[in-house]
Amino acid sequence: MNAAQRAFRYLDLVTAAFVAVLLVSNIASTKILLLGPFTFDGGTVLFPLAYIFGDVLTEVYGYARSRRVVWTGFFFLAAAAAVLALVDWLPPASDWGLQDSFHAILGQTPRLVVASLIAYWAGEFSNSFILAKLKLLTRGRWLWTRTIGSTLVGEGVDTALFLGVAFLGVLPTELLLVVLVSNYVFKVGVEVLFTPVTYRFVGALKRAEGVDHYDWQTNFSPFALGQTSSS
Repeated sequence: MNAAQRAFRYLDLVTAAFVAVLLVSNIASTKILLLGPFTFDGGTVLFPLAYIFGDVLTEVYGYARSRRVVWTGFFFLAAAAAVLALVDWLPPASDWGLQDSFHAILGQTPRLVVASLIAYWAGEFSNSFILAKLKLLTRGRWLWTRTIGSTLVGEGVDTALFLGVAFLGVLPTELLLVVLVSNYVFKVGVEVLFTPVTYRFVGALKRAEGVDHYDWQTNFSPFALGQTSSS
């Protein structure tokens, strides 16, 4: 049985963790916070884990399965935004006096929703594509080069697109640049610090699943959802 046909023991758990990180990060991003020298939205505290999970998915299971997980995350992010917008729009009960607070924190601004979805989609696919290609180029050696290298690209695309679409023309250019640099440095820094953990997680998962996927024959189109490839 090839890798395209087999069932994996932990793929569903990694997928669930990936989507949970996305949803929690999206809600936490409604607060702008100050952490040491960094100024960023609260979702940034957790969001780098999404890229670590993305690295693990692509490294262990391959780009094709990672692609399905990225689309799964995209669907649930859009669904969560739609539900929050609907709940915010519906009239509150007469004896519930927190509508203004709910709207201020969880009200969905269309521009922010669009920015979040575009940035997530482009950043995650950039991350998975770069990692898969680097794995072929290095013949599976030097895992740190592809986890960090793919994050440098993916997080850069994600951060620039989100801030550009969401806040260009709204925030002063100087502040926008400060937030961009803070977000990017923090996210990449988390990836670097977690590299030893990523090594252990990847190694344990490869042994448990009995797979170490190489995307030699993979169709890298983000839209080829029905296609997988053999290891």
